[in-house]
Amino acid sequence: MSRFAVALMSCLGVTVAACSQEPTPTPSAPVEAPGSPPAAVGYACESGKVVTVTYPDTETARVSYDGRDYFLTSSVSASGARYAGQGLEWWTASRNGQESGTLSRLGANPQAAATVIERCSRPVPVLAPAPVAPCVGADLKLSVEGGDAGMGNRVTTLGLQNVGTGVCTLTGYPTVTLANAHGGALTAVKAVQEPGNYFTQGTAPTSVLLKPQAKAYFDVAWNVVPHESEGEKACPEVKALRLAPPGDTALVSLPLALTPCGRQIRVGPFRPVVDASAGPAPAA
Repeated sequence: MSRFAVALMSCLGVTVAACSQEPTPTPSAPVEAPGSPPAAVGYACESGKVVTVTYPDTETARVSYDGRDYFLTSSVSASGARYAGQGLEWWTASRNGQESGTLSRLGANPQAAATVIERCSRPVPVLAPAPVAPCVGADLKLSVEGGDAGMGNRVTTLGLQNVGTGVCTLTGYPTVTLANAHGGALTAVKAVQEPGNYFTQGTAPTSVLLKPQAKAYFDVAWNVVPHESEGEKACPEVKALRLAPPGDTALVSLPLALTPCGRQIRVGPFRPVVDASAGPAPAA
């Protein structure tokens, strides 16, 4: 064999070997784990047996009874939820905290009445209401709602209105500070929390639920007679009151002129009624 023939055969062998090599496999995409299966619901029946139903979606019910599974689909009903298929009917309705379910066998004639196999029920789960968030300063507005005076004492009833769009709560006491004519804080006058209010002493604070535009109320009380025995000749002049609701630092301000003596004011807790002397508000 000539040198040319040998070289030609060698090239052909290399080409065939290269063509016969299998391509490198491409990694497949990872398979996502299926979601959690729907929870099964058990219904206690009058016979002592249990019908277990799984609702994969709004159109399907898998009924497990006497060791067998039946796959039913949603059907027209005058009330409640009705599923039918494989010769069975499952019909549920809720009333007075109970969900009833009737398992029936369908006849060969569509016009014939179904034969009841089991009558079952289960308590309807009661969902706990979502907690209501505390009110924040950005959603509140202060106003003067009334006042009283006598024997050197003064009291002003203030309203705190929910001007936001959602329901919120006020619990306990507001944080109150006072300002002078220049807007500076009067740190020499302390706000003392006082249980109850000017009219009813010792009442424990309660939570006030505020719907949009509703108001909670509290009192600010002070004395206007200088405490001369303590060296007080004149009482400081207050031009504004600032308030922060519980748990918030945003301030709500209101122009308010008062002259508190004795270096303190008394602040009452929130309440749902403007007139504290009239007692609690009637139930809605």
